[in-house]
Amino acid sequence: MAATGLSRTTLNDLSRVTESLQMLAPSWSVWVLMTLAAQPLRYSEVKAKLALLADGQLHPKLGKLVDAGLVERTEHTPRHVTYGLTRRGADLMPVLPVLAAWGDTHLENPLVRNKATGELQPPQPVAVAQNIEDTIALISPRHSTPLVWALKARGPASAKALAAEVMPHYSLSRVYPPLRQVIDDGLAETTPAGDYQLSASGRALAPVYQALSAWAAGYPLAEATHSLWGQALTPSSSARSGPWLTTQSRLPAPPAVPAPGQMAKAPATPWQPGDLFSHPIPARPLAISPAGGPRR
Repeated sequence: MAATGLSRTTLNDLSRVTESLQMLAPSWSVWVLMTLAAQPLRYSEVKAKLALLADGQLHPKLGKLVDAGLVERTEHTPRHVTYGLTRRGADLMPVLPVLAAWGDTHLENPLVRNKATGELQPPQPVAVAQNIEDTIALISPRHSTPLVWALKARGPASAKALAAEVMPHYSLSRVYPPLRQVIDDGLAETTPAGDYQLSASGRALAPVYQALSAWAAGYPLAEATHSLWGQALTPSSSARSGPWLTTQSRLPAPPAVPAPGQMAKAPATPWQPGDLFSHPIPARPLAISPAGGPRR
């Protein structure tokens, strides 16, 4: 990816962030990482906590996270193998609440119909891991984050200017589909003059990109500053998105089971270990919002 209007330092930073998003984007990756956050687990223990993930899917997920340097496989004996977060994976944990908080605030939760009464009502609370994965799904498409960064750097801009920055080796017509995508996703909007600019939801991605940039560069989250997005800050307890969920059961929730230990190498977050398996997860596929706002 090349963009002519951004500094070399910003381009390098953008490249690291987009690569990080691609690393985290495959579905269930965040679920697996959060399942391993408290302590290393055997394969069977991970499988038990991620019951809706097919057996044939879990093994390659773990393998890819091992290859990415986020999970380590430890063979204690031939019959005793555990999976746990690497230091790099543990350093990611403080970033995840930032993504969850944005998703909880800016992604729509369409009303669902009560099966008993037929009335529309708010959906069940969304699992934190799902908020994170939905946020990543929104900003990880190839040109979405580069377009958001270009609009942040330039302010309102024409399609021609954005194409020159984000897609300089393509024809002008190729910029319109990704532009329509970021508009459909509620991250950008058109101006009365026909230019493009960030929406309120797009501007609110600042802490998300701050946090991802700090993690990608190996800096402590609370100490990192960003030339484009400002100071990276961890979310306050008032930004609580919901319990830190990693169970996939859609049956009535069992009694809360405190997760043993503290989250590995992570500072205090709005979620406590005892919240880990406290609620069920509603079925909530991604869908384009009819109003063109941020989607689930």
